[in-house]
Amino acid sequence: MKNSKAANIYLIFCLLMIYLPIIIVIIYSFNVSRITSIWSGFTLDWYRQLFKDRQMLESLYTSLKLGVLSSAFAAIIGTLAAFGMSRAKIRGGQIVEYVSILPIMLPEIILGMVFLAYFSLIRLKLGMLTLTIAHVAFCIPYIYLLVKARLVGIDKSYAEAARDLGAGEIRTFFDITLPLIFPAVLSGIFLAFAMSFDDVIISVFVSGVDTNTLPIKIYSQIKIGTTPKTNALCSLLFFATVLLSLISARFAQKRKALK
Repeated sequence: MKNSKAANIYLIFCLLMIYLPIIIVIIYSFNVSRITSIWSGFTLDWYRQLFKDRQMLESLYTSLKLGVLSSAFAAIIGTLAAFGMSRAKIRGGQIVEYVSILPIMLPEIILGMVFLAYFSLIRLKLGMLTLTIAHVAFCIPYIYLLVKARLVGIDKSYAEAARDLGAGEIRTFFDITLPLIFPAVLSGIFLAFAMSFDDVIISVFVSGVDTNTLPIKIYSQIKIGTTPKTNALCSLLFFATVLLSLISARFAQKRKALK
């Protein structure tokens, strides 16, 4: 009984440590004062100003577009790579696999410098294209690891039965393997999108003058001081994330009920 009570207290403490700063950000998004640490009254003006801030909205659109492109391309490459590595029998396979997940272990500042040097070497203009290439490169390992782990748990007899019935390799992959690994692919896409959307360090190195992601925009505002308008944006993003999580959980429950 004592252990259960201690566990509950510890859980509440952990939840407070995680969500208390978010709650404070949400509360101060309704603050009248421009100073985010001093409460001066309730207002919705910062939300109105946010929707009138064209630069902030353009930065948000750039980040959303970048996240979608990066996670989509990374999903295709990472899924095919995991499937190929699970089927291939080559010497040094473990070394190849280690190299493929290396971007996760390298510090982002090193990756940013490497990408910048490479793009400068091939004389590729910094912009949306370089941002997408860099983000795809460091998002691939997340999808690769999730899909590879899912492939390990799949019974190979399903694919073998499909081939015995006359299905080719491509049809077997799309009709049998892909539906079985789709939850892992989807999880990888969400994770890759989150990593791309939140990235600051690599984006600073490979973004051009005309491209400005939301994290870079907020980071640049910190140097001169932020306003509750930034809190309002963070609050909206938080509620959007919660809503998507609830929809995803509801969808997962329906799928289990159908099964």
